[in-house]
Amino acid sequence: MNSHLRIFTTSALLCLSAPALADVINVSSNGFQIRHEVLLNIPPEEAYELLVNVSNWWNPSHTYTHNTKNLSIDARPGGCFCEKYPNGGGVQHLSVVHAAPGKALRMSGALGPLQAHGLAGSMSWDLIPQKPAEKSQTLSKLVLTYSVGGYMLGGFEKIAPMADNMLGEQITRYKNFANTGKVD
Repeated sequence: MNSHLRIFTTSALLCLSAPALADVINVSSNGFQIRHEVLLNIPPEEAYELLVNVSNWWNPSHTYTHNTKNLSIDARPGGCFCEKYPNGGGVQHLSVVHAAPGKALRMSGALGPLQAHGLAGSMSWDLIPQKPAEKSQTLSKLVLTYSVGGYMLGGFEKIAPMADNMLGEQITRYKNFANTGKVD
């Protein structure tokens, strides 16, 4: 096997098989923070476009309508990560507060069951260019952080790992879609 093919194959396998770095960073009486990191074999500009086209990779079981075609992200300040209901109405999952194509998407709000409580959240998707020595193609590292705080009856110890698992599933689907064109 020539050296270019061996380097490409090794790099591709590393990107596809590298586990997501994930953790509930902190849980306290007034909130929690989650962090996930994944490597992508596409440049940050493409990764951003893929990210905002959420209906292509989000798991439909984590939507109210069970249909990702009802999801959209209007990637501009004041824009909405929203879900339309088939017969009118919908839900605002998060609100866009910072949109920097190819660099970062920051949204505020409480996802899913967190919306029923007195909570505020900040979700950041940061894209960091990576330039491996073995390849000339620019890769990306995606760092997802979600910080939630406020009042929640019963505390955050049970909900933080559940939120971490759900976001871990989403970022894995996103990474798979970015690296292979398939969510699974």
